Amino acid sequence: MRRPWTLRTRLVVSAVSLIAVVAAVIGTVTAIAFQSYMYGKLDDQLHSIAVRAERPPGSPLPMGLQGTGPLGFIGGGGQPFGTVGAVLDDEGSVTGSKVVEDKGQRAQESSRALTDAESDALVAAGAEAGSGVHGVDLPGLGSYRVEAVPTSDGTTILVGIPADEVRSDLTALILVEVCVTAAGLVAAGIAGAAMVGVALRPLRRVAATATRVSELPLHSGEVDLAERVPDAEADPRTEVGQVGAALNRMLGHVGSALEVRQESETRVRQFVADASHELRTPLASIRGYAELTRRGREETGPDTRHALGRIESEAQRMTGMVEDLLLLARLDAGRPLSYESTDLSPLVVDAVSDARAAGRTGEAGAWDDEHHWRLELPDVPAPVRADPTRLHQVLVNLLANARTHTPPGTTVTARVRAAGAGHPWVTLEVQDDGPGIAADLLPHVFERFARGDASRSRNAGSTGLGLAIVQAVVAAHDGRVEVRSVPGNTVFAVRLPADPVYAGN
Repeated sequence: MRRPWTLRTRLVVSAVSLIAVVAAVIGTVTAIAFQSYMYGKLDDQLHSIAVRAERPPGSPLPMGLQGTGPLGFIGGGGQPFGTVGAVLDDEGSVTGSKVVEDKGQRAQESSRALTDAESDALVAAGAEAGSGVHGVDLPGLGSYRVEAVPTSDGTTILVGIPADEVRSDLTALILVEVCVTAAGLVAAGIAGAAMVGVALRPLRRVAATATRVSELPLHSGEVDLAERVPDAEADPRTEVGQVGAALNRMLGHVGSALEVRQESETRVRQFVADASHELRTPLASIRGYAELTRRGREETGPDTRHALGRIESEAQRMTGMVEDLLLLARLDAGRPLSYESTDLSPLVVDAVSDARAAGRTGEAGAWDDEHHWRLELPDVPAPVRADPTRLHQVLVNLLANARTHTPPGTTVTARVRAAGAGHPWVTLEVQDDGPGIAADLLPHVFERFARGDASRSRNAGSTGLGLAIVQAVVAAHDGRVEVRSVPGNTVFAVRLPADPVYAGN
């Protein structure tokens, strides 16, 4: 596909093309006018010679001219070198011919008769000329202008003078025009590129402003949309100014909309934080009173004990949801984290141990073998500058997600890749060989309250906020989290910037 031309290139090419067309028209008209003028002068000179040929035989020639016979006017002086003449009888046969040659001698002593080829070409030109003037190329002599002159005795005299000099002058004129036009087009292209570049400079500044705005993170968080097109490029009296003024108005509307959105998000975030904070105490009270009642000395029926157990479990699930909402609200508000140099390998070991412990069942505390847990750790430290408590929560959520949404017998692998030369990221991966994530759910797994199976998630204690917390915590550490999933291979990859201070030590 051909690369599109820029506006600057199109303007310069258009201007140069217009100049080229104008120059071609002027050059063509000049060449035609010059040709007409020069051939007109040549034809006038030819006609003056033809007038002498019309004199009756034996009549005296003008003063200074000498010669005898029908062609006595040729070679008698006053004609250019190369002048030719021929006498035709009434049958069109040549009875006499002469051509004046330049050999450094007097004209009448440097003439010769025409050859057969030259005579034939001259006769053919005379037949085409009739009583007018006609151009012809005579073999060995060059280009000629020829005129046929009938005489009173019934013969016809053909007179011709060379036209090579006119052709040479016309060729020189065309060559000069082409060279001057080419030089002018090059100069016009260079000057036009400079002038168009200067003229488009305000438009480039408008584009630079739009580019800076496009690079702002407008999708979330507080946005200070202070970028504007300078007043010099926002004058509505110019075309570029109209674009700049329209862009400034659009940025003003966008800025107002972002401020409204930010205020709305702030109110919602504050509400969630306040509600979560206020709900923690009554939920703790509900759990406490339910447990106290269930463990009291009074005898209660099985239905009552079941109801109290359900109250405790639901209160615990609601407490987890409230804690998650409160954490997300704090992360959205940009609460500072406690950063320190942290090696990921010990955190992964602890998180996997906790995941295995979460599967302990039975009164004897036997290990639950429904999931198989594996570790792949590097031989060198994998340091990051992070809040270890929050990173531990990321690991716990990823491992819990793998355990909750995969069937028994699934192998879950926690992997750490340390940073290396030319690779400033420490990578943490949680991989499982379960059935994978549905293709329609994959783009939304990090959204809040996203669930592949709501009923299963609820039974397993999931709130739909685990992966949203993972993304929020990783983003707060200037990292990124990705997921790729096919049946039999699902990988959550967390990439965090390596700690340069720790690595340097």
